[in-house]
Amino acid sequence: MKASAFLYPWDVLGDPDAPARSADLGVRQVTLASAYHSTRALTPRHPRHRIVTAEHAAVLYPPDELHWQGRELRPYPAGPWAPGDAYGEAAEVLAAAGLDVHSWVVLAHNSRMGAEHPETSVVNAYGDRYPWAPCIAQPRVRAYLVALAAEAAARPGAGGTELESCGWYGLAHLHAHDKIAGAALDGTAEYLMSLCFCVSCERGYSEVGLDAGELRVRVREALEPVWRGGPVGASDAELLADTLEFRTRVARELQEAAVAAVRERGGPGFQVLLHADPRPERCGANAGVDAGHVLGVADGVVVPCAGGPDLLAPFAALGSPGAVVAANLTVVSGMGGRPGDLAGDAARAAALGATELRLYHAGLASGADLDAVRRAGVLG
Repeated sequence: MKASAFLYPWDVLGDPDAPARSADLGVRQVTLASAYHSTRALTPRHPRHRIVTAEHAAVLYPPDELHWQGRELRPYPAGPWAPGDAYGEAAEVLAAAGLDVHSWVVLAHNSRMGAEHPETSVVNAYGDRYPWAPCIAQPRVRAYLVALAAEAAARPGAGGTELESCGWYGLAHLHAHDKIAGAALDGTAEYLMSLCFCVSCERGYSEVGLDAGELRVRVREALEPVWRGGPVGASDAELLADTLEFRTRVARELQEAAVAAVRERGGPGFQVLLHADPRPERCGANAGVDAGHVLGVADGVVVPCAGGPDLLAPFAALGSPGAVVAANLTVVSGMGGRPGDLAGDAARAAALGATELRLYHAGLASGADLDAVRRAGVLG
């Protein structure tokens, strides 16, 4: 089964053994970050460093001034963690080793933008802003994300792209030293805490017959039992149904526009995949989507399978022949991955309709984890 391994440019640059190490895993492709959020990353085998701190969301190549001319919202160039055209240099090295390179683009996840342009952020029912989560219902945010998708995806030498966070972002995000576990939030509570009440979203709610003021009250009432240590209130299902009409439409519009912009810039044959979750209420890196719709827009999806392969089934059932349904398997044992069980996990994913595999993340994995991946012998 075809497989691709995720890498950052800093995993490759300065490490002459990195390309061969990736190829030796048995993968034919590397999914290389070209636009990424802030992170602190381990580089366990790099000859020059062990920790890379990316201080803010950035593009890992020089942004094109002409592409961004006249735009208020613009991407931030990377600092010393990925200077110059780090993406381009890493892509050339990987291609020289015989690996196909696809770009990896993070879209609606940018805490620096939220700090410098707070009005762009998601605002919850209590009035709290989420600076890491740009609101995709705002026209200028959507325009920025579409422009970023086009530029960051269709980098020279890339044969395709994977768009992460191409949809709603919300509460569930490890923001700095995260301390939100004091009350247990199930999926519904996270959704309610991720509903946005900025001006654009309030206008959107009114378009589907919802009064934003009343909706705020309903959300707070539904969440009140959670703060006391109990389950979410009984009106949760109705709230989901009422708000998903607007939010699903907004996410679809972003996904359609982003994919179209990437294809226009990438040209014929440029593959576009979305990191996706078939539950439309989900927010985050794997954006909640309508499975049938997204497979009619993109060339396929990358589906999170760290908790098991069940999320693959809706995409496999609705995908047309040739659609990519890639199972994203974590192979970093320290992050909950199961590299020693890769053969079995890959077989279960294939049985549920996976056509490809993704390995998260070859740059973060220890030597022992990578050895386990090699021994699995299921990659190609």
